Amino acid sequence: MTTNESNNASSGPLAGIKVLELGTLIAGPFCSRMLAEFGADVIKIETPDGGDPLRQWRVLKDGTSLWWSVQSRNKKSLTLNLKDARGQEIARKLALDADIIIENYRPGVLEKWSLGYEQLKAINPATVMVRLSGFGQTGPMKDQPGFGAVGESMGGLRYVSGFPDRPPLRVGISIGDSLAALHGVIGAMMALRHRDVTGGRWNGKTGNDCVAGQGQMVDVALYEAVFNMMESLVPEYDVAGVVRERTGGALPGIVPSNTYTTGDGENIVIAGNGDAIFKRLMLAIGRDDMANDPQLARNDGRVPRTAEIDEAIQSWCATQTIVSALDTLKKADVPVGKIYSVRDMLTDPQFLARRMFEQHAFADGSPVKLPAITPKLSATPGETRWLGPQLGQHTDEVLQSLGFDAQGIAVLRADGVV
Repeated sequence: MTTNESNNASSGPLAGIKVLELGTLIAGPFCSRMLAEFGADVIKIETPDGGDPLRQWRVLKDGTSLWWSVQSRNKKSLTLNLKDARGQEIARKLALDADIIIENYRPGVLEKWSLGYEQLKAINPATVMVRLSGFGQTGPMKDQPGFGAVGESMGGLRYVSGFPDRPPLRVGISIGDSLAALHGVIGAMMALRHRDVTGGRWNGKTGNDCVAGQGQMVDVALYEAVFNMMESLVPEYDVAGVVRERTGGALPGIVPSNTYTTGDGENIVIAGNGDAIFKRLMLAIGRDDMANDPQLARNDGRVPRTAEIDEAIQSWCATQTIVSALDTLKKADVPVGKIYSVRDMLTDPQFLARRMFEQHAFADGSPVKLPAITPKLSATPGETRWLGPQLGQHTDEVLQSLGFDAQGIAVLRADGVV
């Protein structure tokens, strides 16, 4: 399938919602990406001198990141110099007409350009602005730069990742940014719902003629988005003095749940931590003694004997191939899975049955496979209408919608505003 935006009118549950993206790299753009996937009309503002740095990140094709095709699908690219007063005025017009504004600059930057939340709210009370930053819009660290790696560290994820005798590990993706983006999407949808039930969109008028629902700012800090995922970390320390530590592939206090290695060198995850599941697992690997041991019948009895249980499972796995281990445990109804690489995913029957890949084509006709859109909505599913756009691809279209003619656009372009 070749994506062609002219043949793919916006549809989905967010059709008609206007989003302005003032962001680069991951957190802000991922947030608006999800809205675009479900029908929102997203205008992404990029600097004229190179655009979003993500365009040059990781693996490139013809000078542009393959990541870009996913992260910016369905978005319109408008080049705009926000350091120029004319660029700021154009952005302000777009912001006041937007249902949602998404930004991930350092706190205070938008205020310098008269694009801050309070400045826009004074004109449009229905303004919904999602602000993603390292440490939030308040507090002593608000002005410090904070990438996802810092958020993962401060939020607690890095501390518990890895093995106890080695330094903390990072997850192999920018998970801190992505978690912040997801919190941004959730916050935007809740804020939009509140706006709609309190009066709806702004009618473009001010004073006594102003009609609008109540907008709000969604303040997402990267470290807090990560911190929100940390389960029982706080009460365990507050009540019991327990500091959760690194435990490798195991899940401490929930036994057995670990990564094991089969005889052919594959890694396999086995989660036999339910009481009935544990018994089925032990019977399946020929350890009837452990299956029928009263002390091991409940998780609190298994925890003190974690090492013994893990050793029994690993000893069995070492006698199996990945295929035989999966087959045996699946037949016993034990949660189990091979640790997949992307190569495994692309041929896996479950991925294929769920249509987790989409086939598209670049402008030159060469094919590209993209991850399908998640979550799956039964009545209004998301869709890819076009791949990540070329830099400034929609600049003329957007400016014309604001009333600029060809001559006016030419002047802005000559002056480096667009």
